[in-house]
Amino acid sequence: MTSEKTVTEAIQYRRSVRVFDKDIEIDAKKVKNCIKNAVLAPTSSNLQLWEFYHVTDEAVLKQLTTACLGQNAAKTAKQLVVVVTRKDLWKQRAKANVGFLKSLYGEKAKEEYSRREKFALNYYQKIIPPVYAEFLGIYGWLKYAVFNCIGLFRPVYRQVRLSDLRIVAHKSAGLAAQNFMISMAAIGYDTCPMEGSDTLRVKRILKLPRGAEINMIVGCGVRSENGIYGPRFRVPFESTYTEV
Repeated sequence: MTSEKTVTEAIQYRRSVRVFDKDIEIDAKKVKNCIKNAVLAPTSSNLQLWEFYHVTDEAVLKQLTTACLGQNAAKTAKQLVVVVTRKDLWKQRAKANVGFLKSLYGEKAKEEYSRREKFALNYYQKIIPPVYAEFLGIYGWLKYAVFNCIGLFRPVYRQVRLSDLRIVAHKSAGLAAQNFMISMAAIGYDTCPMEGSDTLRVKRILKLPRGAEINMIVGCGVRSENGIYGPRFRVPFESTYTEV
């Protein structure tokens, strides 16, 4: 049995595989374990505004291949993982954080909490709601104006518009997706993250609610002999790195 790769080995092994070997099956339980690693990724305010749809059903795979514009990374994939953002679940996830914190601190009267404990609870009960509350995008612009006025006098958080919060959710989901793909590479499985899809059709296939958004669809399998289209190219490291 091949030993699991180190983090560095897995990162170097991972490539966006465009064609998977049709004769090699992959273990759904192992893929699920890699998704469990995905949810350990860092996430903004620990809100975990994501969901993962692990697709193994042949009929659904075929439908999603069509929704992915018929690209080979979907057509030849043995399984698919659809990474979904759920910004609309912020109330439930904030409440879950409060419940977790209270389970750590124990049931107390408000005045019995320490200063640090009060801050943590207030963060989810008093700060998150006004930041995430929305009404047709209008409230976000009002918050943006107010926060920028405050920013004239002191540093302040400014990403409060609807578009900003969508970006925050997608950033967190992207971090989780990378955790998943590196975990897959560590056990010798291959992946291909796909943005090219008809996301409305994907949502319909998976019966997702209106507030859900498709972050990416990840094809899963084992690379075929010609599954990687060419050598890896990256612009020179020096052009992207600045030490301050």
